[in-house]
Amino acid sequence: MPEAIAPDDVLRDAEVPATDAAFWLAISRVPHIGPARIARLVERFGSLEVAWCAPRQALLAVLEPKPLSELLAVRARADPQRELERITALGMRVTHPGDREYPRLLAEISGRPSILYVRGEIVTDDDASVAIVGTRRATPYGLQCAGRIGAELAQAGVTVISGLARGVDGVAHRAALESGGRTIAVLGSGLDVIYPGEHRLLAEKIAAQGAVISEFPPGAKPDAQNFPARNRIISGMSLGVVVVEAPRRRGAQQYRYQNPHTVNGFRAGFARG
Repeated sequence: MPEAIAPDDVLRDAEVPATDAAFWLAISRVPHIGPARIARLVERFGSLEVAWCAPRQALLAVLEPKPLSELLAVRARADPQRELERITALGMRVTHPGDREYPRLLAEISGRPSILYVRGEIVTDDDASVAIVGTRRATPYGLQCAGRIGAELAQAGVTVISGLARGVDGVAHRAALESGGRTIAVLGSGLDVIYPGEHRLLAEKIAAQGAVISEFPPGAKPDAQNFPARNRIISGMSLGVVVVEAPRRRGAQQYRYQNPHTVNGFRAGFARG
């Protein structure tokens, strides 16, 4: 069963110390400890650094036996600061709920990622984002539509979000770049495993003019089960989702149901605007 999410105000507006990033990274990798339990740890101890160092008896007040056992096992062998340094050496950063760079809209959804790996930069202007997604086998007309919508959004100062896939995704990213706008690619793999491979150069251009992000650690392969999780991030970061030529029951149709703050694919505020 998924964890119930603790009250959002525990993390959304709190400033988390920059030094805490290493402990968010470490604890986010502990099996059976997800967003809800992390929120409880922050509420109880004030920071994940304090939680990481807390004695077993104090942690028992927050964690059930199984996740506590997993945390203690990871704590015995992991060095959070060294792991953060390793991520930095790979040219990546991490952000987490409460961190200044963590996407504001994404922080509002249930099941938000506890950690995001980032290449490039997430900025405040990215709060005005729209996703463009669709089939990898788009018709010429569908690709033309995706490119035109991406270009017009970018020219209007709206960040274009997509998943770096073949077809509609790639066209939307390129249109935003060519229009001088910002675009963000959300991966279903580690940031060092660009999929499809022919989009490596595109990913570099996106990182220079926006950001490439993932909740999956370096080395993670683009396994099929990763993409629904990837899709919820795309939806959660976006004011609205434009779906181009997606067959029914395929991945892009999931965006209609990913985000509880949306109405018919759009956040309520965007639909009214």
